[in-house]
Amino acid sequence: MKRQYQKIHSPALGRDMEHLVFGHDGYPVIAFPTGGGRFFDFEDNGMIDAISHLIEGGKVKIYCADAVDSESWLNHGAEPQWRAVRHQAYEDYILKDFVPLIRADVNKPDAQIALVGASFGAYHAANFALKFPTVFHFALCLSGRYDLETIVGGGRNLDDVYYNNPMAYVANLNGDALELVRRNTHLSLVCGQGLHEEKALSETHRLANLLDEKHISNGRHIWGHDVEHHWHWWRRQLTHHLSSLFEH
Repeated sequence: MKRQYQKIHSPALGRDMEHLVFGHDGYPVIAFPTGGGRFFDFEDNGMIDAISHLIEGGKVKIYCADAVDSESWLNHGAEPQWRAVRHQAYEDYILKDFVPLIRADVNKPDAQIALVGASFGAYHAANFALKFPTVFHFALCLSGRYDLETIVGGGRNLDDVYYNNPMAYVANLNGDALELVRRNTHLSLVCGQGLHEEKALSETHRLANLLDEKHISNGRHIWGHDVEHHWHWWRRQLTHHLSSLFEH
């Protein structure tokens, strides 16, 4: 399997950002790490090996992004407004630096890109797909948390997180903005019912219900009561859902 380590400078974040690329050809997929994780999360936890048949077969090309969650939404020592500022810088990095790099790599200047993530990485996948549906046409979200208010907490500055909280802004989508999402993207929301999945399961159902109400394309995939919030199950879910999309 072709593996590349790379880093590029992000003016918005003010530093170099590292990433890994797996594969020689195929549909581009950005993989976000779990909360507080790094760009090597997917490799170190067997996710890349789990879909090696898709990568080596030229079906998908995986771009494992780095993240700054511990500086943004998961920086519990900072006020919500400052966490939002850091997330905005990360958003700029993904859109202005990482996406152009991927499009240049696949030699398609307008290439659509798929997203995948587990736990807090699933939040990023869902949020980017819903906010930028013409860039990211599909998000595979495993055991995600989608109500940012429950993570950041209440207080004076909740307006600062509104536009990155799917459970808030999706409820108010209408008109042309809603039609853009409806026409361009799909979210697959996957969650187990086992150990440590309680919050993710609740928020998966809440987001799926909201997407249904708004007639936004989505799939709700609830796995069994033995399925835990763990890499073991995310490997199986990733393999199952990506294979169903790209194996044929």
